[in-house]
Formats: sequence, structure tokens, C-alpha cells
Amino acid sequence: MLTEIIKCHGSGNEFVMIDLTAENAAAPRDLGAFARELCGREESGRCDGALYVAPVDGLYAMRMFNPDGSEAEMCGNGIRCVARLVDERYLRAESFTLLSGGRRYPACRAERIAPEIPTYGVDIEVRTSSDDFGFARGAGRFVAEVIPSLESPLRFTALNLGNPHIVAEVERIDMRELERMGEAVARLGEDFPRGINVSMYERRGPQSLFAATFERGAGITYSCGTAMTACSTAATLTGACREGEPIEVYNRGGMVRCLCRAGGGRIVTRLTGNATYEWFGAVEHDASGIAAVTRTENRDDETAAYDRFVRSINAQ
Repeated sequence: MLTEIIKCHGSGNEFVMIDLTAENAAAPRDLGAFARELCGREESGRCDGALYVAPVDGLYAMRMFNPDGSEAEMCGNGIRCVARLVDERYLRAESFTLLSGGRRYPACRAERIAPEIPTYGVDIEVRTSSDDFGFARGAGRFVAEVIPSLESPLRFTALNLGNPHIVAEVERIDMRELERMGEAVARLGEDFPRGINVSMYERRGPQSLFAATFERGAGITYSCGTAMTACSTAATLTGACREGEPIEVYNRGGMVRCLCRAGGGRIVTRLTGNATYEWFGAVEHDASGIAAVTRTENRDDETAAYDRFVRSINAQ
């Protein structure tokens, strides 16, 4: 069987995207195992996960699988890539709604973050309580508090954006400490019953942050869309950033913009950033696994445009 794939990225977060809506699309029997094998192949390049797109209940839905084969409820960088595919192939609409992990996410075309870079926005409802926060011991909110089991003095804010996050403001990001805490979560089942994404962020200006994340199921990545959304939301909740004004969140893979609004008992943060295609290809596979991955079309113009953007922000 042959299945089309699109290698894409959002803010340097690399994915293979599989459109199960497409004519003659051959869906793998085990999506997690297929994602694990596909992400691990040399031909796929650096790969932080697999995105599957399919119609569900009259809407288009994303399912995201990590490189270890586990499924994530939501992926902020990935859903922008899905938004582009759904817009350009099927809906041709300025705005529409996508599904992921049982939640609805309003998506839209957005003002480009730089020339020649396709840009999409997605509205993410941010919840301050969750069954994933065992460490909170039933507290309604967990904002800027220490988590003793992590053996760290950092003060974390816990947020659920469809997937769970803890984020902490620091003066300087310590990647080794971030990795230590990210790996420790797996051994702390009572406090983190389904694992969690761990982030640190630095303030770079009045409405500017730099974030780094240890992603559940993937490890440290170039960026994580929901983590950057969580960092900007936490910075707003703690008063470090102003509500209702754009926040630029930088990362190793580039930059996104977040806009946090609270009202009526809800917090909704819009995540806006690139949805870049790198190449189109095909996967030859059968019940025994993947036989080959081949490229059919490179998108060198898009890759070059995004590289110019990253160089421009790094030069600032």
C-alpha cells in the first residue's frame, strides 16, 4: 500500500502529516505503531510526531502521535499544519473548527508572521484544573507554586490546554534541569498520573518570552505550541505580561504570537504561527510494517523563507 505524507513543521516542531481523507488513502491498522516506525526512519528526518487528519462528525479531526507511539490529546504546532491542509484542500475558508482529543478548536488564516510564510491561528481554551494535576491535591488553581516531588525550588503554574502542562518562569533556562524534571515525571505517577509537559520560560521584554519544553513522549524539542501557549497564559496570570495584548514567544525553532483573554470564567489564548511544508512523499507499507519512504516533491521555497525568518529574529 502507498500512503501520501507531508513533512511539515510549526515553529521548528517537525511532523509527518497523513491525510486519511484523501482519495485512496490507506490507513494503517495501528496508528501508534505506524507513527513510531515512521518517525524513527532516517528518510523522515528529524521528526517530533505524526499527525493524522480525518473527518469526524462533520468536522476535520487531528490525531497526534509522539515518536514513542503514544497519543497526545492536542498539539498546538501540529494543529496549525492541519489547519493549512484542511483550508487549502477542502474548506477554502477564512475560519473553521477542528477537533482534537474530543475538544473543538476554532482555527483561522492569520496575518503572516513574515513574508512568504503561511500563518494560521488557533483558539485554545486553557483550564486551570485537571485530573492530571495530582500534585495540586484538589486545589482549584495551581499558580506559581512549588511541586515538592520534583525536588526543585521553581514555582510552577499548571494548565490544561487539551494536554497537561506545568510551566515556570526562570531568569535563565537550564536545559539539563529541564530534562531532569521531564524524565522524573515518569517516575511520579501519583502526582502526574498521565505524565505532563514541563517548560521553563524567560522574560525577554514587556510582552516577550523565550520558552523551552520537555514534551511528554518526545523529550526536549525545538518548540511546543501548547507549551508556548501555556507559558504566555501563565505569564498573564502572574502579571508578568498584559492580558489582551500580543505576546511574542521565542524558541529554538522560531517564534509564535499568543493573545490571552479571560472572561466569563474562561481563559482562551490564541496561538498564531507558521505552518510550513518541507516536502511531499509516500510511504510504502503493509501489515508487517514500512518498506520504504520516498520524497516526491520538495518545498525548498517554503523552507528557505522560514530559514530567513529565523535568521532575522536571531539577529535582533
